[in-house]
Amino acid sequence: MQAYLDLVRDILAHGSWQANRTGVRTLSLPGAMLRFDLQQGFPAVTTKKLAFKTAIGELVGFLRGARSAADFRALGCKVWDQNANENAAWRANPYRLGEDDLGPVYGVQWRQWPAYKLLDADREAQIADAVARGWREVATLDDAGRPQVLLYRAVDQLRQCLETIVANPGDRRILFHGWNWAQLDEMALPPCHLLYQFLPNAGRREISLCLYVRSNDIGLGTPFNLAEGAALLHLVGRLTGYTPRWFSYFVGDAHIYENHLGMLQEQLTREPFPAPTLRLSERIPDFAQTGRLEADWLERVEPGDFTLEGYQHHAPLTAPMAV
Repeated sequence: MQAYLDLVRDILAHGSWQANRTGVRTLSLPGAMLRFDLQQGFPAVTTKKLAFKTAIGELVGFLRGARSAADFRALGCKVWDQNANENAAWRANPYRLGEDDLGPVYGVQWRQWPAYKLLDADREAQIADAVARGWREVATLDDAGRPQVLLYRAVDQLRQCLETIVANPGDRRILFHGWNWAQLDEMALPPCHLLYQFLPNAGRREISLCLYVRSNDIGLGTPFNLAEGAALLHLVGRLTGYTPRWFSYFVGDAHIYENHLGMLQEQLTREPFPAPTLRLSERIPDFAQTGRLEADWLERVEPGDFTLEGYQHHAPLTAPMAV
């Protein structure tokens, strides 16, 4: 994780102070990148203790399409409690459904993206094609005398990615994202890590992942996101028969909160340990052995199915999360 410390140094050296919605200013740097060869180890921060079980609990919640902080807590992850219940703007939002509700965040978009088609009612071939592909008619409309049909479908983006990896690994469109403009105002927090692209190499039977993060809290968010992204790639690799390889991590606004400076400066004095290894439970089916895609394991996995081996780390460090 030397690359992580190098990014911290880069922000400290070249970042500029900026105000933001939280009221805690940040030292910010536009445009950053980290890249990891997962065959050389798992990208867990070692200059402090990574809350691995919490991070994996959050990932499992995303995979299940969770929208309640209570669901995340049941998986061992409490990081959503403040956003759900202590954010005044969200508490006053008419789309909030009550205690612990987060709105259609992350996993809801990953697994149940709400998609619509508005077609002219006389376009029978188009309507028939859409219905054959899983769309259903939900309403008829009249647009200035022109009859139209509204169709709806909940798109499981992640499952479609797995199916494409197996059926057409040369496709360069194997991606999913969470930035749904139509529902941003319904979310406790718009997605930060918002675009995931899988890149299989059928010849080498390797799979890589590019992740774009629009805004990243380098002190608290980056270690979490790195662990979750790498764990997701391992899971997708298992389910599709590929070995995880390159994990590339792109950040739009890379920032350090002012009240995180002490935590990060302390980490810069510490020597990183070797990267640990991620092990997946044997109960998760391996496509390479079975030849069957069992995509339902996206929601069947449990936090205990992910284990870090050989994880050495320095003493824990804490800092407040800006909400």
